[in-house]
Amino acid sequence: MSFTPEHFTVWTEIPAADLDRAIAFYSAVFDTELNKDETGPNPFAMFPTSTPGGVAGHLYPGKPAADGAGPTVHLACPDTLEKTLERVKKAGGQVISDVQTIPAGRFAYCLDTEGNSLGVFSR
Repeated sequence: MSFTPEHFTVWTEIPAADLDRAIAFYSAVFDTELNKDETGPNPFAMFPTSTPGGVAGHLYPGKPAADGAGPTVHLACPDTLEKTLERVKKAGGQVISDVQTIPAGRFAYCLDTEGNSLGVFSR
């Protein structure tokens, strides 16, 4: 028997050399509010979900891989892909690919302000 869960990805952690800068970037790009939580041993900022226990992740103080060399996390656009890509640029990130179309939707590769590889996805 092979392992085939409903959701193989259950959490993501995105490192940030400058946590406040990363919080500002992701809040602006995804038109949401990430808040720094300093109640534990390390500060972090959670991606919000519409339901408790929704699959998401967080930003944490850490050293990102060299520009774009680490894994790519794809995050859902809050509106159109084009509007999200404009916010990436305005917030200090870089769009590094053309828009790609696949059966499930459309996406583009970007770099965030920390140098992390980021995919922005729209159905």
